[in-house]
Amino acid sequence: MTQRICFRLHVRSEKAEEYVRRHTQVWPEMLDALRSAGWRNYSLFLGDDGTLIGYLECDDFGAAQAAMAATEVNARWQAQMAEFFSELDGGTPDEGMRAEPEIFHLN
Repeated sequence: MTQRICFRLHVRSEKAEEYVRRHTQVWPEMLDALRSAGWRNYSLFLGDDGTLIGYLECDDFGAAQAAMAATEVNARWQAQMAEFFSELDGGTPDEGMRAEPEIFHLN
């Protein structure tokens, strides 16, 4: 059964433009790792206030996160992306992701 996952993070306002630019040039090996880990239909949305909303579909979110955490390319990507976020308490963006509860879905 497919899980639909939505998460929220906060991008520092002074870093938003660079964050967007970096996502126009995501490394091909990172894209391959996401696909191999089972991330599908993955989108990011960035609000004017820095709120980042992520959406993805997968079979098992915990397993998809663990598969990504086990890759070297994800460790490099997360290290480079950490500077863009507030409220991570020293962790990585992946560690800061918390799935929001789904309360409605129109099928």
